[in-house]
Amino acid sequence: MATMEIMELGVAGLSAKAVLGPAETARLAGRAEELGYSSWWAGEHVVLPSPRTPDAPMEPTDPILDPLVHLSYVAALTRRIELGTAIVILPQRNPLVLAKQAASLDVLSGGRLLLGVGAGYLEPEMTALGVPMADRGRRTDEYLDAMTELWTSAAPAYRGRYVSFENVDAHPRPARPGGPRIVVGGHSPAAFRRAVSRGHAWFGNGGPDDLPRHLEGLRRAAGEVDRPARLGPLEIIWMQVDPVDLDAGATRRYADLGVDRLVVYPLPLADPGDVERFLEHHAALPR
Repeated sequence: MATMEIMELGVAGLSAKAVLGPAETARLAGRAEELGYSSWWAGEHVVLPSPRTPDAPMEPTDPILDPLVHLSYVAALTRRIELGTAIVILPQRNPLVLAKQAASLDVLSGGRLLLGVGAGYLEPEMTALGVPMADRGRRTDEYLDAMTELWTSAAPAYRGRYVSFENVDAHPRPARPGGPRIVVGGHSPAAFRRAVSRGHAWFGNGGPDDLPRHLEGLRRAAGEVDRPARLGPLEIIWMQVDPVDLDAGATRRYADLGVDRLVVYPLPLADPGDVERFLEHHAALPR
């Protein structure tokens, strides 16, 4: 279980809206590293429903950068902070192309990539990209297995329903032995099983009252699927989005619940100065 002395702090969302420009990114990334943030997370939406649907997190005209391109830029601006995708919508990606991109970013950043993935949930986005909603979970599992094979095997080969390859190889391999740390996002029973069986970490989001039931879901999943020894203990990463601001009591509660990394999200991302002040305030909270 995490303690108040070791719970790490991350920041998410700074690849969108008013803070996505090169000057703003350089300023905020440098400031986050100075303040002791340990991770910087970028989300993904390739396209958004237009007009906006109730389940869409953003307006279709809200700008958001590709997370791997954004994180490559942040990697060049920083030296220590880890670089996370929160999350890549995996079934929308070609797994071999993504494996190459992730390995490239991991090498160039000195092994700092945290590859967060999820199955996705926005039907208009997935349909536009040619991915059936019905099989997105199976694709996600298979793509993770295929990427791991490509990163780790001396003679990579994989045969599945959605991806198959043999007699090919891809170098450079990621800087971290075994590939980047895989972070599985989601709150469904399938996502919990995926995190236990394939993830180094689980990524959830919400408010302080939401986390306990998700931790129970992870405990149930641990009794249903095997966890490979190579993955080690499952790391718990929690992004607070409701309410946006944290106080010392909330950080203490998260630490007591066993959160390893607490990620803050400085919505509404309308003013770079407000975001910088948000980072300063939250970095000073006990954890």
